[in-house]
Amino acid sequence: MEMTSKRAGTVVILGRPNSGKSTLINSLLGTKVSITSPKPQTTRFEIQAVLNNERGQIVFIDTPGAFASTGGKNIGRVNLRAAESLESEADLILYLIDISRPRGVEENRLLGEIRKINKPKILVFNKIDLTNRNFRADYEFIKEEIPNFLEISALLGTHLKSLLSRIFEALPKRPPLVPEELSETPILNLNGKKFIEEIIREKVFLNTRDEVPYSTAAEVEEITERENGNLYVKAKVLTNNERYKGMIIGREGKNIKEIGQAVRKELEVSGNRKVFVDLTVEVDEHWMGRLM
Repeated sequence: MEMTSKRAGTVVILGRPNSGKSTLINSLLGTKVSITSPKPQTTRFEIQAVLNNERGQIVFIDTPGAFASTGGKNIGRVNLRAAESLESEADLILYLIDISRPRGVEENRLLGEIRKINKPKILVFNKIDLTNRNFRADYEFIKEEIPNFLEISALLGTHLKSLLSRIFEALPKRPPLVPEELSETPILNLNGKKFIEEIIREKVFLNTRDEVPYSTAAEVEEITERENGNLYVKAKVLTNNERYKGMIIGREGKNIKEIGQAVRKELEVSGNRKVFVDLTVEVDEHWMGRLM
């Protein structure tokens, strides 16, 4: 196949925390994952993963925390800036919805921001394997706005081949954006702070359910590769209230320990190496203004 017949482009996966974004990327890339980070930056956003195959190249780019709907007074301005940047940087928006959860305020806000982005979109209903909790009816109306629609289970790999085909069909024909000699197939940027912060944030929400507000954030302070090849990650969970800090930590530190273990396991599976996660919780009422 000639290079001109191949497709390449940048894809952004947008969805609420714990909608399955990291699981989806892990499943799309498969098990041969490297922790090498490509040096060339083709976008203003951080490259999260690169997938090369006979059809071309998909560059998954990581968005800043600007799409976190915290309800703060600056959220409209921040989200507008992110939407404008994606307008020029992304070739495709993949809108991932967790149909095992009811639609709420955060989902509505995210949909509002996605509507501002004038780019091709694919609507994906995830977690169809969770048949005991199904809120599909909450989201059916979105199919009228985004008719390019697919149902998947990122965890089980259901319909992921079809999703890959849809993605490649939506990308332009052109040479790779990241030189293939600099991006082994596949490549996952586990050294990227924002990727790890998103995993931590998702595990916090998964562990605390609806008890902790979505204004919680994660901040990676250190990522170090040890001499033995293991990865050391030091990070903190930020919240704006002392009461929420107690909920995240849990009785005798049970919750934060479980969160750290879940983060460690996902990073180890993705990177095929041992990872040590040093996780703490801090109250910071102004984290949004500092991190976003």
